[in-house]
Amino acid sequence: MRAMMLEEPGTPLRAVDMPVPAPGAGQVLIRVHACGICRTDLHIVDGELKEPKLPLVPGHQIVGTVVATGEGAGRYAAGERVGVPWLGSTCNTCRYCLSGRENLCDSARFTGYHINGGFAEYAVADYRFCFPVPAGYPDLQAAPLLCAGLIGYRSLVMAGEAERLGIYGFGAAAHIVVQVARFQGRHVYAFTRPGDIRTQKFARDMGAVWAGNSDELPPEELDAAIIFAPAGELVPAALRAVARGGVVVCGGIHMSDIPSFPYEILWGERVLRSVANLTRRDGEEFMALAPLIPVRTEVKSYPLEAANQALDDLRYGRFNGAAVLVISDPAEQDRLV
Repeated sequence: MRAMMLEEPGTPLRAVDMPVPAPGAGQVLIRVHACGICRTDLHIVDGELKEPKLPLVPGHQIVGTVVATGEGAGRYAAGERVGVPWLGSTCNTCRYCLSGRENLCDSARFTGYHINGGFAEYAVADYRFCFPVPAGYPDLQAAPLLCAGLIGYRSLVMAGEAERLGIYGFGAAAHIVVQVARFQGRHVYAFTRPGDIRTQKFARDMGAVWAGNSDELPPEELDAAIIFAPAGELVPAALRAVARGGVVVCGGIHMSDIPSFPYEILWGERVLRSVANLTRRDGEEFMALAPLIPVRTEVKSYPLEAANQALDDLRYGRFNGAAVLVISDPAEQDRLV
């Protein structure tokens, strides 16, 4: 099968031919139709996340069809369309798993980090951590739901009942979250790189009531803010923007160092918290909610072999919404398995 391989952090992915993986016990083999590109992929490729399996096939927003199953993987049959997210497996026995916090599992393994992911024609996944994909979504539009949507949804839940919600960094996750927030009757204020007029217009088009620069205050105090941009200096900025009792949620897996800030901007029972990974419950809730809104994903597609270009375009903010690799046509007869 064709795949894009990371051999060393800080180097471009390399196009390779490799054997189609065989599903083990409890696994499904998936013919990948599309795979979203996430900022986490960029952090892995750039070496900011330090412990990937190497060599590695990245990609954790996988949409495809099941073509074979291993022993005991009975939930899905051949031909069913599934999605594979970042959380690839957990131990199911640690104190986190036993208390409904499997996203913090001591032994969690992640798709496209510890497990080869979806920048390839085929991938294997633990069937227990796959989700049925809502029928109304084409593959390209479904792929961003698997991480941008899920982490965005978890971040929104962590923000509580906030009526006035700020979002710092308006990329793949934010353009989904704003739709969910609007559906819930919230008002969204979007913050972008200073002077990024294109993205500010995109945020307003997606439903934000205001869009401006990340170094300015919104026209009114916020009840909560979510930071998706991996820039630590946005933490003090968001704390200054939220009212007393407000919540600031850091929604990314990696962020640059947070600068020191005066206690007075945290005082007043403001809360600063992070979001780590996702749970299967997040996936089940969000995948049921998305078609009701309905969430609309804006995507820029790339062929598999253009994965390096897609990562570079993400790095420099050259598109709105989400980037998705097109791997194979679901109507194409399976030629390898």
